Amino acid sequence: MNKTVYIEVATTDPAFNLALEEYVFERMSRDREYFLTWRNDNAIIVGRHQNTVAEINEEFVQEKNIKVVRRLSGGGAVYHDLGNLNFTFIADARPGQKVDLRKFCQPIADTLCALGANATVDGRNDILIDGRKVSGNAQYVRQGRVMHHGTILFDSDMSVLGQALRPDPAKAQAKGVKSVRSRVTNVRPCLREDMTIEEFRNALACSLMTNGFERYELTAEDIAEIEKIRDGRYATREWNYGFCQPGALVRKKRIEGCGTVEAHITLKNDLIAALEFRGDYFSTLPPEELAEKLIGLPLVAPSLSCALENCRAEDYITGLDNQELVCLLCR
Repeated sequence: MNKTVYIEVATTDPAFNLALEEYVFERMSRDREYFLTWRNDNAIIVGRHQNTVAEINEEFVQEKNIKVVRRLSGGGAVYHDLGNLNFTFIADARPGQKVDLRKFCQPIADTLCALGANATVDGRNDILIDGRKVSGNAQYVRQGRVMHHGTILFDSDMSVLGQALRPDPAKAQAKGVKSVRSRVTNVRPCLREDMTIEEFRNALACSLMTNGFERYELTAEDIAEIEKIRDGRYATREWNYGFCQPGALVRKKRIEGCGTVEAHITLKNDLIAALEFRGDYFSTLPPEELAEKLIGLPLVAPSLSCALENCRAEDYITGLDNQELVCLLCR
């Protein structure tokens, strides 16, 4: 078993913290597993495949100076403030491993239970306490490594959370809820004994790493490289807001076990000239590669089905099969 390295991140800059995750995932030694805890000042973190403008209340976000940053992994948008504790696992992935959130969610839920909260893992990526969400999770699997990260609503300002995000009516209807605020809660009032967020942070680290770990302090060289990644990606509007060309056809559907999938299709001479997938889904292989297989084809079911015969849409958009994809594009 690889030794676990624990990094307790001090900065609350969301662009830096996401760049730090990428730096650890891509550049630090692969003979170690990593566990990070970190906090962000007011921010919305959107999933890799989402249309940012559709996910946020832009007027409110600008008024409150809430930063908006896109992460590497799929899934939905989440709100962070200093009452929210974030965690990241980076470890080896099995050959051909697909998104498997429960493996990392269950230890978090077990820790919450040990502290007196009635926590369970539910659905694709949620941890609940008494049926209300306290943690959303996402994964990024590439080149034999997995990065799993999640939020824990410890003592967040629910009034801001409810106004900053723009809930998807289809998602709310599927979950049988009226609003974002109605189905989330904070961890702190659910604990057997009250504690600060820093005390909770320490308790979480000690609980998850019972086999021991070594602490790692970022060096000046590390920080300089992380800042380069931040400035080149996570601090740019192109990455955080970039989206497909206006005027594209939009096909959108919420699919059980998958999430919301949007296909933005640009046609030229009745052939698919550009195709981009967006949504709160997860992926194992880049969805861009799936889109590329359909470029130049007519938007008709037989042609698309034929082009997909030797691949599985499920590998690119978790929970979506080939027939559902064709139906989405051609409806």
